[in-house]
Amino acid sequence: MKILFISDIFGRPGREVLLAMLPDLVVEHSVDFVIANGENTASGAGITSKIAEKLLAGGVDVITTGNHVWRQREIIAFLNKSDRIIRPANYLPENPGRGFTIIEKNGVRMAVLNLSGNLYIGAPLGAFQTIDPLLAEIPEDVKLIVLDFHAEATSEKVAMGHYLDGRVTAVIGTHTHVQTADARVLPKGTAYITDAGMTGPRNSVIGVDKQIILQRFLTQMPVKFEVAEDDVWIEGVLITADDQGRATAIESLQVEQR
Repeated sequence: MKILFISDIFGRPGREVLLAMLPDLVVEHSVDFVIANGENTASGAGITSKIAEKLLAGGVDVITTGNHVWRQREIIAFLNKSDRIIRPANYLPENPGRGFTIIEKNGVRMAVLNLSGNLYIGAPLGAFQTIDPLLAEIPEDVKLIVLDFHAEATSEKVAMGHYLDGRVTAVIGTHTHVQTADARVLPKGTAYITDAGMTGPRNSVIGVDKQIILQRFLTQMPVKFEVAEDDVWIEGVLITADDQGRATAIESLQVEQR
């Protein structure tokens, strides 16, 4: 099985490049499942139901989110309604939405999980304390299990990879918008990367117009963020797994807008 994970779609440029190029990427890489982190799709902060529906109609199977999931309050009803968009499982139980989902395609089921980091992001519940009860909810016959760990600290993400090695198919770090060079299969068969990068404008500061961010650093004054437009790329990872959900390969993906 091949799983394509699209990392941190940023604003309109990220949405448009993904929707335009995803069909070809699926064919080119013989992709079976597509997961995309969509928490920055609405002007760089949050996601709306309209955007979510477009991504799902355009070939994304499951949308994950992160610490900006509540930025667009309109999404709350959609989080409760759809089982194809999830929010971090270590938010409060009474919060809208769900922390994992199971989807089926061509007779194969896959579980997709979402966690937020505690270091620097401050998710209300512990990620490491949440993950074991979460895995216990997944039926034994579901072998493909992918975690989007949306976290700031590299140490926290690396630790989670080792903690789950051999128990999930993949641990994919998101949030920093900068793809790391450590994609690998861990000793017990879990694919891992500390951060899968950003789908959006690279000629920017993690998606935002670079001149605005430079002004902020130089003057220390508040500024209004605006999504950059130039040099748009798709970033993420391709994971290959066997029938038992054991990862056999992970490949970093960086594709320039065509």
